[in-house]
Amino acid sequence: MSRRRVVITGLGCVTALAESADGLFQALCEGKSGISMIESFDTTDFTVKIGGECKDFNIKKYLSSRVSKRMDRFTQMAVASAIQAVADSGLDVDKEDRSRIGCIIGTGIGGLKEIEDQHSRLITKGPKKVSPFCVPKLMGNAASGGVSIHFGFTGPNMCIITACAAAGNAIGESYYNILSGRSDVVVTGGAEAALTPIGLASFCSLKALSTDNNNPTGASRPFDASRNGFVLSEGAGIVVLEEYEHAKKRGADIYCEFLGYGATGDGYHITAPEPSGSGAIKAMQIALAGAGVRPEKIDYINAHGTSTALNDAAESKAIRQVIGDYAYKVPVSSTKSCLGHLLGASGGVELIACVKAIQNSVIPPTINLENVDKECDPKMDFVPKEARQSRVNIAMSNSLGFGGHNCSLIIGKV
Repeated sequence: MSRRRVVITGLGCVTALAESADGLFQALCEGKSGISMIESFDTTDFTVKIGGECKDFNIKKYLSSRVSKRMDRFTQMAVASAIQAVADSGLDVDKEDRSRIGCIIGTGIGGLKEIEDQHSRLITKGPKKVSPFCVPKLMGNAASGGVSIHFGFTGPNMCIITACAAAGNAIGESYYNILSGRSDVVVTGGAEAALTPIGLASFCSLKALSTDNNNPTGASRPFDASRNGFVLSEGAGIVVLEEYEHAKKRGADIYCEFLGYGATGDGYHITAPEPSGSGAIKAMQIALAGAGVRPEKIDYINAHGTSTALNDAAESKAIRQVIGDYAYKVPVSSTKSCLGHLLGASGGVELIACVKAIQNSVIPPTINLENVDKECDPKMDFVPKEARQSRVNIAMSNSLGFGGHNCSLIIGKV
């Protein structure tokens, strides 16, 4: 029996730049930034006042008020992105066996705003005033549950919580789910809405964020010598993975094929990456081996590239270790330079960027990159400032998370 093949047939997203895959990729390639002054709450007492807010997002375009008010913002964004992705895939759910459609969606934190809101009610009004919807809204699996309920999917329904690797891990595990024969279709990716007072304050205390408040659009600058932290953002990125023959049978438009997935742990530190990049190295090697792809066949790498000193240096080392001298030829860019860091949603949004790079033969840039840090190796090609026309047959997307989680995904033309 031949091995099942997995393809990508649908894309959907909510980001600070755009609320569609096409709009997102166009904005990325134009070098636009989604970073601005935070408007959703008062940042007077915060050392950081900038973020990647989805200011125009309105869940009422997708769901009734009755349904949406029972969801935290991260679930709303996941459902909105899933609705886009399923529509984009052309999947007629009413004609499908819903038990063969799964839903695996990752998040780093879950319903943080709901926790804040209900804790405030507890303190000011007492325990009897805490909402009965508090737990259903704050739980991390609310996004996967919400999407599966919206469509009536009854296949595997799971949540992956691996910090900033969550969406990548969710997509990779969905790939395995289809390979194993448990599902024919999986709606997967990640969602995050941690741009809240406690979320921002926590990362400020951790000294992880850029404090470049006077230059919001230039604050996220991965691999640059002057980088001083990441920019906290919100959003969601969802893709539809599908078994190849199933997609062909229904006449689906196929974006590309999912080729390989690697996942490892650093076993080193709860926030810092292992300095040599050993975990990321192994994740990329596993993904390449599973895909049956030689390193020199990779045409583009969408790096995790957070704009933090430790991450960018370790990831650069890892890429050089895995790819050798070819690391000085392969284009590597970080779309977090435009979007900021969506934490558990990053891997979904960044895989969408890779899919569109393959489709359009355009590599999105690393904006704000003026001088490559020597720790990241100035000889590497980080696609500074401007998008580049280049044929992309095979792309890799890396996601690395607090806790030592490492994930690498590989996709290619069918």
